[in-house]
Amino acid sequence: MHAVFPIRRNTFRNRPAIAGFTLIEMMIVLGILAVIVALAYPAYMEQVRKARRADAVNTLMSSAQYLERCFTRFNAYNSANCASPAGDSIDAYYNLTVARTATTFTLTATPKPETDQAKDNCGALTLDYLGNKTPAPGSNRCWAQS
Repeated sequence: MHAVFPIRRNTFRNRPAIAGFTLIEMMIVLGILAVIVALAYPAYMEQVRKARRADAVNTLMSSAQYLERCFTRFNAYNSANCASPAGDSIDAYYNLTVARTATTFTLTATPKPETDQAKDNCGALTLDYLGNKTPAPGSNRCWAQS
């Protein structure tokens, strides 16, 4: 006598589930990531510019202190004994220019055009011998420490 074996049918119900993602699911995830990146990147770049702006503020303040020490010692901002602090800022994102006489000085930090800092909304920062700052600290956050 022959043994009777049940016939197994290969149906989808009998197949084990295959773990994975469909193409549609992957496209949805990529779309969501693209939106997040599109929103986050400009904010990130603004924070980078703000941090680099601190380089200009630091350079202006330290140059002003140097010129004040020069005035205290030699009674003139433009004394031949005092070197000009003009040149690059500490991290080289700004170019520092100095206009000085015996009794006054004006320091200007201008973003270098070849850097991304040229896109900064604040533009050039200026500090004079009276402590006047432009753009004015009250009108925007260009001189903010935070």
